[in-house]
Amino acid sequence: LLQGKLFDSTVTDEGTWTLEDRQLIRIVLMKTNRDAGNCWTSLLENEYAADPWVQDQMQRKLTLERFQRENPGFDFSGAELSGNYSKGGPDFSSLEK
Repeated sequence: LLQGKLFDSTVTDEGTWTLEDRQLIRIVLMKTNRDAGNCWTSLLENEYAADPWVQDQMQRKLTLERFQRENPGFDFSGAELSGNYSKGGPDFSSLEK
């Protein structure tokens, strides 16, 4: 069905697949690097590219997850992102706290 190399590495023990209604195979892979700047652009290298809108939504979601991890006291559940969030958004690590 699918042949090729995955876009990046996954956690082997966390992958699952199911057969639904004898016609749909659902595959769930857990990425090893779930960083906001590491959003896969396709499932396999150079194949099965994500729709640009879907890619945008994935980057937004991963960037919000990164902000939540970096700021555990804040609630980002209803936050909207605009501006520079591709590749994980702005890097604030060099700012003094």
